[in-house]
Amino acid sequence: MPRLKDRYKTEMVPALMQEFGYRNVMEVPRLEKIVVNVGLGEALENVKALDAAAKDVSTITGQKPIITRAKKSIATFRLREGNPIGVKVTLRGNRMYDFLDRLCNAALPRQRDFRGVSPDAFDGRGNYTLGLREQLLWPEIDYDSIDKVRGMEVTMVTTAQTDEEGRRLLQLLGMPFQRF
Repeated sequence: MPRLKDRYKTEMVPALMQEFGYRNVMEVPRLEKIVVNVGLGEALENVKALDAAAKDVSTITGQKPIITRAKKSIATFRLREGNPIGVKVTLRGNRMYDFLDRLCNAALPRQRDFRGVSPDAFDGRGNYTLGLREQLLWPEIDYDSIDKVRGMEVTMVTTAQTDEEGRRLLQLLGMPFQRF
């Protein structure tokens, strides 16, 4: 069992129950899934960009990504319905906790001038989305093997009812929120 999951069950659940006054263990917010998404506008001209991004995401997450396709045609972007425009991975269970542990303790501190992530990127229902500018933050990615620096979006889906509960859950899980 990942150390973060073990810590969640032994330390965080009782702390959250006391802090928010939950009467049942099932009321306590938990991390449901983490979605890692890389959008590639350049995939329309360069098919190899899709393969390179898929390779990077699978190296980072340890799971094979799926290719996301355009839902609508948009003439100004020369985009047809069904064109491949990105890759994404949905992590659950032990892989999710391992990924979050590596994100908080290895990848984020490697950012230049890192002072913490914004505590305001919640969606109103306790889910948090974090944008990363480059895949080089991850120690698994070899600098010489990448063709282009690409950003990614990491969405943490929780069972929290409010942003305050979600923020506290992620804070206890080790998410380095900046302090004002």
